[in-house]
Amino acid sequence: MLDDTLQSQLKTYLERVTQPFEIVASLDDGESSREMLALLKQVASLSAHITLKTDGTDARRPSFSLNRTGSDMKLRFAAIPLGHEFTSLVLALLWVGGHPPKVEAETIEQIKHLEGKYDFEVYMSLTCHNCPDVVQALSLMAVLNPNISSVVIDGGLYQKEVEDRQIMAVPMVFLNGEHFGQGRMSVEEIVAKLDTNAGARDAAKLNARDPFDVLIVGGGPAGAAAAVYAARKGIRTGVVAERFGGQVLDTLAIENFVSVLATEGPQFAAALEQHTKHYDVDIMNLQRADKLVAGGDLIEVHTEGGGVLKSKSVILSTGARWREVNVPGEKQYRNAGVAYCPHCDGPLFKGKKVAVIGGGNSGVEAAIDLAGIVEHVTLFEFADQLRADAVLVKKLRSLPNVVIHTNAQTTEITGDGSKVNGITWTDRVSGTSTQTALEGVFVQIGLVPNTEWLKGTVELSRHGEIVVDAKGATSIPGVFAAGDVTTVPYKQIIIAAGDGAKAALGAFDHLIRTSVPA
Repeated sequence: MLDDTLQSQLKTYLERVTQPFEIVASLDDGESSREMLALLKQVASLSAHITLKTDGTDARRPSFSLNRTGSDMKLRFAAIPLGHEFTSLVLALLWVGGHPPKVEAETIEQIKHLEGKYDFEVYMSLTCHNCPDVVQALSLMAVLNPNISSVVIDGGLYQKEVEDRQIMAVPMVFLNGEHFGQGRMSVEEIVAKLDTNAGARDAAKLNARDPFDVLIVGGGPAGAAAAVYAARKGIRTGVVAERFGGQVLDTLAIENFVSVLATEGPQFAAALEQHTKHYDVDIMNLQRADKLVAGGDLIEVHTEGGGVLKSKSVILSTGARWREVNVPGEKQYRNAGVAYCPHCDGPLFKGKKVAVIGGGNSGVEAAIDLAGIVEHVTLFEFADQLRADAVLVKKLRSLPNVVIHTNAQTTEITGDGSKVNGITWTDRVSGTSTQTALEGVFVQIGLVPNTEWLKGTVELSRHGEIVVDAKGATSIPGVFAAGDVTTVPYKQIIIAAGDGAKAALGAFDHLIRTSVPA
């Protein structure tokens, strides 16, 4: 299962284990059980602190639990955690073995003091780059609090469960048998949903902070770069972000950030956060801004939770999100056949017929990826030709299980009340309306800026982007903007990062000039 290199690396990690624990496997005679047993034997052979037992009685077979000696721990993997989830396995082994997690002490205390009974089930796929954060968060919570249990379930391994529960997007989390959430969630986000008093405490902490010299709203590449550049000037810098890392967290392969040959979104986002924390930057994560107040000596940023932050200057870098088709059925069947991440949710549609809406690079790449998993892909493009790079279009047209419709306007996503069963579209040339039967729709039609909360304050373009000048300045003195949220063309990570640096320098220049007496 594990090659020599992986075994050597894992052995080195397991040297950090200080407390004995058991791996208890529940197996049957199937091939998956044999694969799991082979993996677990390799793991157990690498540490004297680990004992492997194969007399488990869990109904999910194959599966295995991790049990620290003398504790009441409830952590189970109904999966063979390789691929994107191998790191989740390694971390679980370390935490159960007593190695401390790299999580803020305040968060750990929150987890330990959660009262009640929390039985989590998280469905994931081994190709999902959004899943490990959720898997690792729930695993850590199960290790720290005996009132919390977590079962990690591979949707590809337990397809009947996926079909019975009509799971069509991962990660999908159930708590005590009821739907809890889906999509990427950090441990802090999960704890905040469970700890009902967290919001009021957070607001009080925000209100107690002294004014900043530069306050950055948004923690993506633009926000992180702005924070680094501002902090290096020696001024008081803060970042308030709904989700540090932003849209990069939902990106798979990154191969065009100069000097980095190849990486993946979550790793890149972690590097952004690590670089930002290297300087004296006050990061306030999981805080969504909902109001900007300017006109006084200090600019105010209000959060949804009731917090108010003040600063001499502000940099807006709230990024963008996936654009919706805005047709009947899209919202109704979201996560029930309508999806926005082919890398995450594609495996759930194995052997089925799906559609991709969008003929740009993201849409064509999605169709190519899905063609290797599903039975058939139909791509719909509104324009009269595909807008993707020629090399991608050539590859797509070479695939035998792909059909392309241009001049195609999606008018409705249909379903049976619980999940998608088709798409209705109109040929813009002939006017003919057609119903195409399928089981999944992947929407890939670009981005929309996160500026709804700014309407009526800063100047916005007709597309909702913040209008900026060459230095990143907006229509309000002291307020700057950077990245995908602005009118700067070409929404790319490297451009957003450069934009953030430019906005920070612009803000610093503003502070210097406004601090000089008239």
